Amino acid sequence: MQQYIELSAEVQKGKEQGLPIVALESTIISHGMPYPQNVQTAREVEQILRDNGCVPATIALIDGKIKIGLSDEELEMFGNAKNVAKASRRDIGYLLATKQTGATTVAATMISAELAGIELFVTGGIGGVHRGAETTMDISADLEELATTKVGVVCAGAKSILDIGLTLEYLETKGVPVIGYGTSELPAFYTRKSGFDVNFRLDTPQEVAEMLRTKWNLNLQGGAVIANPIPEKEALDHDFITNIIEKALAEAEEKHIHGKEVTPFLLGKVKELTEGSSLEANIALVKNNALVGAQIAKALNTNK
Repeated sequence: MQQYIELSAEVQKGKEQGLPIVALESTIISHGMPYPQNVQTAREVEQILRDNGCVPATIALIDGKIKIGLSDEELEMFGNAKNVAKASRRDIGYLLATKQTGATTVAATMISAELAGIELFVTGGIGGVHRGAETTMDISADLEELATTKVGVVCAGAKSILDIGLTLEYLETKGVPVIGYGTSELPAFYTRKSGFDVNFRLDTPQEVAEMLRTKWNLNLQGGAVIANPIPEKEALDHDFITNIIEKALAEAEEKHIHGKEVTPFLLGKVKELTEGSSLEANIALVKNNALVGAQIAKALNTNK
């Protein structure tokens, strides 16, 4: 298995020194934001982790290897490339065998992090059950991964383009705890509100670390959603963003956009309809998640 995994010098050194390491995805760079904001945000998020005593490990598939930690040049490549595959669980074997370049989704990043012995992952928002899934069966592989892979995922809740109620039902069925970090209501990516309660509210990194460690010490499979609300000053109004998303969903339906193309289309359309304010919110929430993720990773590292 180790023949497929390549640690960057920074990550390797961090492991040798026993430092907390935090996984980061690469789809947010290649598919989630436009250039140059994508690369700039990736670099800033990595620096936030370093400044707070952690080692960043941005993950991607390159030349037959799962790269755990990317160079500055590789970050730039992912920000500019037009032919980067969006890699989930089903795609990893094929992309590695054919030595194609793949950007890891939440699911693929979780898998790769666990293979590399990394327990915490920071992202923007998780995938979930898409609206209309009762007929399309369009359900993100992220949810199944959360049920099976032992990695904590710090996020700003589920993307608000999803059916959040059904997403929570799916996670409940799979036994995935949804933790509200300092909140009792599940945040919905751009907004702090969703109208749905989390399973548990925890208010400190130590409490989150203790819960994760207890879960895994009991050998209970799967990870956990650690839902961290976007900072209030950057949050978008709930009714405003809901109306925008409804318009974007209607256009996606008209254009027969389905499967893994839905999320990038919707995020792009939301950015257009909000005149860029959604992109600013996206950047703000990812940075905030990195800050909280660093604190939880340090607490986890001392609670082994």
